[in-house]
Amino acid sequence: MKLFAELSSQMTIIIGLAIFFGFILLMAVFARYASLWIQCKMTRAGIGLFSLVKMSLQKINPTVIVRSKIMAVQAQLPYVISSRALEAHYLARGNVPRVIQALIAAHRANIELDWETAQAIDLAGRNVLEAVQTSVYPKVIDCPDVKKGQSTLDAVAGDGIQLRARARVTVRTNLKQLIGGATEETIIARVGQGIVSAIGSTNSYKVVLENPDMISRKVLDMGLEAQTAFAIVSIDIADIDVSENVGARLQADQAEADTRVAQAKAEQKRAEFAAREQEMVAKVQQNRAEVVLAEAEVPKAIADAFQSGQLALMDYYDLHNVQADTKMRMAIAGSGSDGRVGSNPA
Repeated sequence: MKLFAELSSQMTIIIGLAIFFGFILLMAVFARYASLWIQCKMTRAGIGLFSLVKMSLQKINPTVIVRSKIMAVQAQLPYVISSRALEAHYLARGNVPRVIQALIAAHRANIELDWETAQAIDLAGRNVLEAVQTSVYPKVIDCPDVKKGQSTLDAVAGDGIQLRARARVTVRTNLKQLIGGATEETIIARVGQGIVSAIGSTNSYKVVLENPDMISRKVLDMGLEAQTAFAIVSIDIADIDVSENVGARLQADQAEADTRVAQAKAEQKRAEFAAREQEMVAKVQQNRAEVVLAEAEVPKAIADAFQSGQLALMDYYDLHNVQADTKMRMAIAGSGSDGRVGSNPA
């Protein structure tokens, strides 16, 4: 009996201590989440005390979720965003307050944007709030981008005159194509290409200077905003200057190149003729050598004729007389006053 009384006394003390510590723990939890819980109750955010504790256990900042949910409720968005959806976006390392602010801004500006699209844009690494703000207040982009080291767009008109232009492009964010759409760099590149093409299609640079709006209209009609995250509102030619006569310089370079080609061809012809001349000289020398060889055979033939009796002594003298007479006539012809063959100074 005494033992039972002691056990009962110990159980009473243990239960009392458990209740005490439970009360202390409950008070600590209430003290920590009381402010957030009261805010949820007063704003009808629909987040209970148990949900706040569960967020902490899941390593979710309950303050971020509560304030984001309150903003969504107070802004009276046309759709309900559950606390579970906010928690899931937070766990996916999304920026929950920025997404809610973007949704509120889009709702106030009558821009169609739902929760699924907004969180997808945020998780894709884009600033969804900035995108909505750009949709409300269009953004102006310089073309070309001065930060890239290029200050003007250089284009050549049909008459060969080079023009240097600068443009300002006003764009508005296209939220439907923000995911996967091309960025500002693509817009700048396409607009620059369009301006260069439009100037190049004109017959004279004077037409461009007289009516720069024509270039803007041509570029806008090209549909440069396709597959981009922006919608082009306007393209304005900020500045356009005359640079140099590229056509004349190209013609001068072409003429110089043609001159060099002609000189090379003439040098080739001269080398061919010189080689031909040397070839003829070699042939003359060859013919002269053949004549000398033939003349060397004459004494041998005369000796053979003497030995065979076909040539008598008088015949040999007559042959020498003929040769001497021939040499004399050639000498006289070479020393004539008029230089003609067969002339006689006497």
